[in-house]
Amino acid sequence: MKETKGYQLTDDFLWGGAVAAHQLEGAWQEDGKGVSIADVMTAGSKDHPRIVTDTVQDDQVYPNHWGIDFYHQYPSDLKLFADMGLNCFRTSIAWTRIFPNGDETKPNEAGLKYYEDLFNECHKNGIQPVVTLSHFEMPYHLVKEYGGWRNKKLIEFFTRFAKVCFERFHNQVKYWMTFNEINNQTNWHDPHPLLQNSGLILEDDDNWEEAMFQAAHNEFLASAQAVTIAHQIDDQLQVGAMVAMCPIYPLTAKPEDILKAQRAMEYRYYFGDVQALGEYPQWLLNYWKRHDYEIDITDEDRQTLKSGVVDYIGFSYYMSFATEAKGQTNELTFDEDHDLVNNPYLEKSDWGWQIDPVGLRYGMNWMNDRWHKPQFIVENGFGAYDQLTDDGQVHDDYRIKYFHDHILSMEKAVVEDGIDLIGYTPWGHIDLISASTGEMKKRYGMIYVDQDDLGHGSGRRIKKDSFFWYQKVIASRGKDLSY
Repeated sequence: MKETKGYQLTDDFLWGGAVAAHQLEGAWQEDGKGVSIADVMTAGSKDHPRIVTDTVQDDQVYPNHWGIDFYHQYPSDLKLFADMGLNCFRTSIAWTRIFPNGDETKPNEAGLKYYEDLFNECHKNGIQPVVTLSHFEMPYHLVKEYGGWRNKKLIEFFTRFAKVCFERFHNQVKYWMTFNEINNQTNWHDPHPLLQNSGLILEDDDNWEEAMFQAAHNEFLASAQAVTIAHQIDDQLQVGAMVAMCPIYPLTAKPEDILKAQRAMEYRYYFGDVQALGEYPQWLLNYWKRHDYEIDITDEDRQTLKSGVVDYIGFSYYMSFATEAKGQTNELTFDEDHDLVNNPYLEKSDWGWQIDPVGLRYGMNWMNDRWHKPQFIVENGFGAYDQLTDDGQVHDDYRIKYFHDHILSMEKAVVEDGIDLIGYTPWGHIDLISASTGEMKKRYGMIYVDQDDLGHGSGRRIKKDSFFWYQKVIASRGKDLSY
């Protein structure tokens, strides 16, 4: 047993768990729901990427169609969450449950009623809902008919959706986020994040990087307008950005590597500059000019961004990266598809994600120094192959160690470094469908769900060892981290 004393956090600190609607709800065609991007993504694996099919095909497997049946089982699941000690629960509102195609003018009442009931049930269990508006589940109709977020018409559609949600749920939900991991699309060579983030399906002769920049700009405008709308409806609402924080270290102390890592961080996190500071960094404007990129930005857009900065920074943290200059002597750039290298000082998960608890503290300080906003860790976790023993238990000591190390690093950032942190919601505290691979066997949860990659199994919920460990941590407000 490892005896570790953490730092006791304040009574109002939010301890929770995090999910996304499309990964656990299932019920993909019930109560008027439309087809989302996730509904046309097939199952994959760490070696075989998910495929997007234009329509649902009989010979393909679509695991998001069933999720873990949270749509029907949420009352009992929320009781489990309350038993764990959670006082908050991050989820998303599926856009397609409220506006099935995304471009309607009247919302679907059945979808609104579902989330109203869900949030009421949360509060009955002493759990505060935290909501993401767009979490990799935009209506597929907006992809096919409008070309995704390259089209400025989506700003109107999204802000209508956001306004309906704020008006209906402002008495139930205080903390909101606009776009999940909005900066993942900096890896624009990969069609997967471009589709999930921005609904982009591009041709080979398109300029993929320029398309990413334009789509992101339109999302920034939609986010800024949503912030303004939320504050007009209820000045107590807090609307945040949400970025995927993966600190990028220089591989060596060579000045060229250090400069390369600095630009890599600037490139990957300019999204936070725009959403938290309300303007684009000058280096990026110069980059666009050198590359003859014509991003449609008006003076009115600039004012919108200034007036709609976010209230806080939500972020995910799973791993860190490293980069090196590799003899690069021309333009200082960063290409995530080619410029990342292995960090020899870090171990990896089964899916090749580098495990770096120190990087969490580093990233929190980097964001604090740059954006000067309260922070909210809304994803952190360890995907692994879990084994159910003959006596029906899961002994996931590897997950407990991961959480121990990361929570301790988080607490040091708060208590020693003075980071203003709202809360901590580890990802997938109940097993769910992986967004990146479509697998069930890539498990993050502290609650095991008896279900395989094809949706077969009893669906029974089983408390893992990590469930009881996290329960103890929450009860001590972070002070007792022993395991």
